[in-house]
Amino acid sequence: MDVNCNKTAQELSLSVKQVSAVTALLNEGCTIPFIARYRKEMTGSLDEVAILAIRDRMARLIELDKRRETIVNSLIKQEKLTPELEKAVNEAETMAALEDIYLPYKPKRKTRATAAKEKGLEPLAKRIFEQKGFDLHAEAVAYIDAEKGVNSEEEALQGARDIIAEWINEDADTRKAMRELFMKEGILTSEVIKGKEEEAQKYKDYFEWKEPVAAIPSHRMLALRRGEREQFLLLNITPPQEIAVDLLKHKYLTTVNEISTQVEIALKDAYKRLLSLSMETEIRLSTKKEADEEAIRVFAKNLRQLLLASPLGQKTILAVDPGFRTGCKVVCMDRQGKLLHNETIFPHEPQKKIVESAVVIKNLCRKYEVEAIAIGNGTASRETESFVREIDLPKNIIIVMVNESGASVYSASDVAREEFPDHDVTVRGAVSIGRRLADPLAELVKIDPKSIGVGQYQHDVDQTALRQSLDDVVMSCVNSVGVELNTASKELLSYVSGLGTQLAKKIVEYRNENGPFKNRAELVKVPRLGDKAFEQAAGFLRIRNGENPLDSSAVHPESYYIVEKMAEDLHCGVEDLIKNPSLRNKIDLKKYVTDETGLPTLNDIFSELDKPGRDPREKYEAFAFAEGINAIEDLEAGMTLPGIVTNITNFGAFVDIGVHQDGLIHVSNMADKFVKNPADVVSVQQKVMVTVIEVDIGRKRISLSMKSDPFGKEGNADKKPKKRGAEQPPAGDLQAQLAMLKAKFNG
Repeated sequence: MDVNCNKTAQELSLSVKQVSAVTALLNEGCTIPFIARYRKEMTGSLDEVAILAIRDRMARLIELDKRRETIVNSLIKQEKLTPELEKAVNEAETMAALEDIYLPYKPKRKTRATAAKEKGLEPLAKRIFEQKGFDLHAEAVAYIDAEKGVNSEEEALQGARDIIAEWINEDADTRKAMRELFMKEGILTSEVIKGKEEEAQKYKDYFEWKEPVAAIPSHRMLALRRGEREQFLLLNITPPQEIAVDLLKHKYLTTVNEISTQVEIALKDAYKRLLSLSMETEIRLSTKKEADEEAIRVFAKNLRQLLLASPLGQKTILAVDPGFRTGCKVVCMDRQGKLLHNETIFPHEPQKKIVESAVVIKNLCRKYEVEAIAIGNGTASRETESFVREIDLPKNIIIVMVNESGASVYSASDVAREEFPDHDVTVRGAVSIGRRLADPLAELVKIDPKSIGVGQYQHDVDQTALRQSLDDVVMSCVNSVGVELNTASKELLSYVSGLGTQLAKKIVEYRNENGPFKNRAELVKVPRLGDKAFEQAAGFLRIRNGENPLDSSAVHPESYYIVEKMAEDLHCGVEDLIKNPSLRNKIDLKKYVTDETGLPTLNDIFSELDKPGRDPREKYEAFAFAEGINAIEDLEAGMTLPGIVTNITNFGAFVDIGVHQDGLIHVSNMADKFVKNPADVVSVQQKVMVTVIEVDIGRKRISLSMKSDPFGKEGNADKKPKKRGAEQPPAGDLQAQLAMLKAKFNG
């Protein structure tokens, strides 16, 4: 463990003390959010990113150690373990290096080399491999033995070459050099399988494709592998053969004679039959792993931004799940998200009951004192939005289009059925749309992240690694925001540090049976919620208007005594400290430093007293799509439109501009300057202004730009941006765009 801590500290540029502390806390069952927030003195104030890196690197080193132990035990069992071999095994720093060392001793099925050894040809192979002068013909003839299956001189030489080829293939240094060559000089080639040209049209770009494997981006690697998996493409990854063979010649040929000719034949065979195949397999696995890691990183970043999207907050909401033939499902919810009413209206074709539907909406808004209307962005969304905006509703009611990705998954889930057993999927879907507006995080945790629509080839990557990463993100987001103990669903509670599914369920059951929690201390009365779970969870749970004013803050109960001491020293109550800034300003934090509590924790406590339980998410700002642009057919090159970023990939960002088909801002069109990473320019759910540069209705593709001059200053006069209203600022001018949108909804 100490060795691994040292390695991890060196690799991550951290101190051994920090790595050891984090490792010990994780082994004690502490969660990453808890360690980052409440154990800063122990870790040197490491953030969640650093703690995650320590956890993951230590896990890989432990996995390496387990494999090392297995190999040593195997070598002992085979009676092959020498001090030199044991030293090499113990010093191997990667799994590939470890497997290379073990390869010659790894139990294997019968090979051409083992068959040749059984025929007694290994001494001949050794003499040839040494390339010292001797009579090759006489030596080979001496091994002819019909009983052993060696019937000619050529059979003896072939057997010897097979043994040499296996030696070359199993040499650790050779494999390392060849692996590096494949990574540095390897070329990935792709071609369409003959006869499948029509079926494989979506992979047309890769019918004849070549690219250095070292340069291929993760999204293209995953796309190519998907095409191969679907049996449309043939892939190969190899360096130029002459370079690989020259590498082997340089290493193994020591002279030029008929003996070295046998070695040359053997090394060419070793490369073609053994090394090239195993190296290609390794490079495929390593590039797939790298592509997975990058895709998962992108997915996780997008998910974090989506989960931490601005909440409207506790409002009375009317939500609409739009539809044409089947009508629009309408639900009303109170400020806690409780379903009050549901019905269906038919404002569109074929029924077109516009007046009757408008009356329903107006009456519901009046009856339930609706403060906001949420409209799902699926089928008939723009038509429904236009219909609602034309109703004479009070101006204080905001009308918002809500991304409904995954709502159908939620509505058909066990969670939804348990929550609304007496309602069908359409009602559940509409409720989900409304709740997403009020609090995206609280609602989206009920849905498998892969169904939310912010991933990149998420079904192609390592699913275990993906699940781990997404769980980390959801837990981080939930705990950074904090959870209201008396209203949170069990799904939301399950992501609170230290709880999990079963304890979350127990908390809800206790709450239903005993009423709202009056204070955090009452948590220990929940069955099976012990001291460790309380320690991990309590600081992230909030109780508004509870018995203790600190229960609504992120101050951990273990630190309440510090605040109480501060209040006592100032001759006031804790509540006075929270309400009165002048009292707080008199606090000298250094006075309360102890061996267990340092300034990092004291500074956090002071910040919480200033704004107890503050929500780290940005304040909600309303948004509307351009009027009159409802379908892809309405678009023209040059239009400048408002949009919302829905997904970010390595090659660009997808933007919803209100036409039921997201447009793509390719990375080359994201800014006037060079952009390497789209995530450096935009974030998921960000409001942007974009210019339409190309529309392909047949393929349903929309190309967008955020450049100030997307068509260039010369030549393209007919494609100058067409404004959607004189007040529209230039595409990419984000501050002006947001000011324009804010003015539109405030005025």
